[in-house]
Amino acid sequence: MRMIFVNLPVADITVATDFYTALGFTRNPNFSDETASCMVVSEHIYVMLLTHEKFKGFINGDISNARTSKEVLNCLSAGSRAEVDDFKARALGAGGGEWKPNLEMGPMYGCSFQDPDGHVWEIMYMDMGAAA
Repeated sequence: MRMIFVNLPVADITVATDFYTALGFTRNPNFSDETASCMVVSEHIYVMLLTHEKFKGFINGDISNARTSKEVLNCLSAGSRAEVDDFKARALGAGGGEWKPNLEMGPMYGCSFQDPDGHVWEIMYMDMGAAA
């Protein structure tokens, strides 16, 4: 099984860590310090929150401004419609922002929001029985 590491530049490591902790992710202290927080989503998915200085060490060019343009949409699956709604409520309650209205498309139901740095996350539930 492959692992996924989503690397995000953040303006304030503490604010970002608190936000992702409120979503239910846990911080792995073995791969975290004052410049990075390794947030565990699941056994195979990690979100690496990196200060701008640290992030610049991994890229060529400039850091995109996530508030004015989008390069990627990060999407996680949900086990139910209620989980989608709960996840969005936690995100907004922790300082995240609205991005687009909830999506209702046949067997798919989802939401989207921005983290405090403007990175977009989507949470989607797919009713596989209705999709068949």
